[in-house]
Amino acid sequence: MRKPFHGLMLATLFGLSAAVTLAAGTPTLASLTAQERSSGLKAALNQAADVAIRKLGVNDGFLGNPDVRIPLPGKLQKAQKLLKTVGLGAEAEALVTTMNRAAEAAVPEARTLLVEAVKQMSVADAAAILTGPPDAATQYFRRTSAEKLTARFLPIVQKATAKTGVAARYNKLGSKALQYNLIDAQDANIDSYVTQKTLDGLFLTMAREEAAIRKDPLGQSSKLLQRVFGALAQ
Repeated sequence: MRKPFHGLMLATLFGLSAAVTLAAGTPTLASLTAQERSSGLKAALNQAADVAIRKLGVNDGFLGNPDVRIPLPGKLQKAQKLLKTVGLGAEAEALVTTMNRAAEAAVPEARTLLVEAVKQMSVADAAAILTGPPDAATQYFRRTSAEKLTARFLPIVQKATAKTGVAARYNKLGSKALQYNLIDAQDANIDSYVTQKTLDGLFLTMAREEAAIRKDPLGQSSKLLQRVFGALAQ
């Protein structure tokens, strides 16, 4: 009877020893230098941006993803079934496809601007973001880059919508829909609407990647991310 008990004790002690060793090998946030914390956060930002661009900046990156798929704006979305009944269903679907293809074409242009935003981040910014909410880094990107991204995305969206000829038809429809309170003023122009939705989809995807890094730092391939965000979890 003693042997199984003895073996159980050894296993328990071994498990406790391993846990203590693992905990001892994980630094606390206070033990990391400001430079280490800043470098770790910048690595996370770059990873979140890269993942988002790779997921969204491809065929069906928006159109095939229900979380970011760009629908008809406002009440026009709810009226889509009605459009089908009056013979405009095909045009409505073509418009949705065009909007999402435009977003997919625009997203890769974000890479340079997002990299620049990371480089310009101060140590103080990094410290505040690191201990902030799960989407603090994404909020930083939105605050520092949204205006520049809008300027970069808009010409690409305009080119895509103009090529198919839907822009003029939508904008004409949008002005009428605005009169009847079917859409908001900012959605009356297709290019502005798609550009804003592209930004929303990009930041949503980045926020989810950021949250995943914070939730499971040891599951990251980067040793730096493991070290910095592992310390944050202590």
